[in-house]
Amino acid sequence: MDLFNPHTDENTNLLPKDGTVNYYGKLFLRDKANFYRDNLLETIEWKNDQAIIFGKLILTKRKVAWYGDLEFEYTYSNTTKKAKPWTKELLELKALIEEKTGETFNSCLLNLYHNGDEGMAWHSDAEKDLKKNGAIASVSFGAERKFAFKHKDTKEVVSLILEHGSLLVMKDTTQTHWLHRLPPTKTTSKPRVNLTFRTIV
Repeated sequence: MDLFNPHTDENTNLLPKDGTVNYYGKLFLRDKANFYRDNLLETIEWKNDQAIIFGKLILTKRKVAWYGDLEFEYTYSNTTKKAKPWTKELLELKALIEEKTGETFNSCLLNLYHNGDEGMAWHSDAEKDLKKNGAIASVSFGAERKFAFKHKDTKEVVSLILEHGSLLVMKDTTQTHWLHRLPPTKTTSKPRVNLTFRTIV
């Protein structure tokens, strides 16, 4: 099911069962969204992501960065990252997202997709470091991209377009029962910056 949402209602659960996903639409006017996109591209300490697959260290084209309240360690894809201290702009965004959602977060994993060729395969964010059934707030700047969910048992798919300056929140049992992905696309050559605010326990 494709949800190309002309009228966004943040209280609507986009999933039919087994989890909660709310799409808030655009939180920022274009100039402000452009400011954050450009600032994050310039000031964040981006590095190619690493994964150990079948014993081999793989470097991704996509770049990542990890920031937090403390030097949290976060392990996924068999590699461990240590959080860097928040930047001024990340703290601004965190406060705004916390006010909007009523949730609290202590860390943020950022992803930089340079163009439509770069995406993310089906996965769920269920690492043991994360608060179980906690909220993950995903903020997007830059290229508009399709984002999809797939139920682990029924294989039902729900997808939507994440707009420039928009917010999506995944919570409750979403990570237990659903996978999500960012499929590659030929329709854009522009970069997308994605911030996923999380709670490390």
